[in-house]
Amino acid sequence: GRLSEKNNKINGFIKSGLLFYHLNLTKTNTGSFTGVWNILMVDELKSQKFYLSLENGSGDKYQAYPILGDNRFTGTWCGNFKKENDTISFSDIKTGLNFLGKLLDQKIQLSVYLESYLVTQIALSPSHTDWQIGNFGTNKKDKINQSIQLNELENLIAKDSLPNTHSILISKKGKIIYENYFAGYNNRIPHDMRSASKSISSAIVGIAKDRFLLESLDQSIFDFLPQKYQIYKDSLKYKIDIKSLLTMSSGLDALDFGAEGVSKASEGNYQNSEDWTKTIITAPMINEPNEHANYGSANPHLLGVAMDSVIPEQLEDFIDKNLFEKLEISNYIIQADNIGSPYFGGGMYLTPNDMMKFGQLYLNLGKWENEKVLSEEWVANSFKNYRNLENTNDKNGYGFLWWHHGYQVNGKSIKTIEARGSGGQYIFVIPELETVVVITSGNFRNGKFQQPELILEKYILPKIYS
Repeated sequence: GRLSEKNNKINGFIKSGLLFYHLNLTKTNTGSFTGVWNILMVDELKSQKFYLSLENGSGDKYQAYPILGDNRFTGTWCGNFKKENDTISFSDIKTGLNFLGKLLDQKIQLSVYLESYLVTQIALSPSHTDWQIGNFGTNKKDKINQSIQLNELENLIAKDSLPNTHSILISKKGKIIYENYFAGYNNRIPHDMRSASKSISSAIVGIAKDRFLLESLDQSIFDFLPQKYQIYKDSLKYKIDIKSLLTMSSGLDALDFGAEGVSKASEGNYQNSEDWTKTIITAPMINEPNEHANYGSANPHLLGVAMDSVIPEQLEDFIDKNLFEKLEISNYIIQADNIGSPYFGGGMYLTPNDMMKFGQLYLNLGKWENEKVLSEEWVANSFKNYRNLENTNDKNGYGFLWWHHGYQVNGKSIKTIEARGSGGQYIFVIPELETVVVITSGNFRNGKFQQPELILEKYILPKIYS
């Protein structure tokens, strides 16, 4: 972290598991520094229920997955399963929590550790009833702003006709005119943005370019890769430049979806390999760079590797100091890649209000509170439509890690620029209407990840279009 000029605050991170938790620590009268670290990423647990699913047991082999009754915690990614006699152990690689269980007769005594420190102990008994998870309903006190009426939309969300909608925020001409939270979410909980944070990765590249840490977008990715990867360079792969990565046009076999079979450099494939960058850079080329666009997280991951090589400080500190601190964003989390650096392919956690700030920054052409954070030129170039994503159903246009789309309102087409993430995480920037809309959701497994587009077109745009 960074000590303030007055030596009374520390602005920095706790790195635990795969996550960089941003913290502000304040000096006390005794000289120590204190702050709040929400390792589960919620402000308080609304349910104290704890479940453990033991699966695929055979001899000394097993898998174990802790599940909280409060499903606003986005879940564990457990591994490192071990069993010795009547003792089991496993770890959550996401939060860094470790679990140690004692197998007793009809009971498991489970201890939860952070490093070597005991956090809690839980006595678990066999479950014979359905697990009660989530379903906190709509909390009326969390409707913060309602300058416009969206009663029909709110009723549909309450009836679960628009399932797993967590928040909706609308800003027009820089003023928030609607802010509402559902299903127990509120303005204090950082939400998993998934791939919507790719657009934040684009901003970091822009800041590096504006600060001349990056000479040109035409530079080859091999100008930034460590020496051990240079043996994979050939005449075609050398043409993979920064611009091609920003526009999903590297030409690598890196399709996250829509391909016949599995792309070698798809996110699901390289994230299961020991060396993500090697798996990506050794994937076959299927197109000439900068000619065809196919959505794949491998492209921004390579951008992250490039930024890590040119930025002279810790990448997470650079992101905080040059972007989030300027936007007065403090309550956030950054997911790391396999070597412990910020992952540019997605996975940041921001509150919906802070997502709104980021969208407003682009609507303001790179300025926040009259201070330049990004150059106007970078914002303009980011919003250009370079080519269509060939592996998407809508064949969307694409900018510098920003989606293009259009909606019909009262017989007129309204164009949007969007940050999008799996499960329904959207930042809609609508320059024509001087509007930013943020919608967060939890539709990760039901196929309704594009539901925010329906909400925008049918219920929001008719209210704000005039």
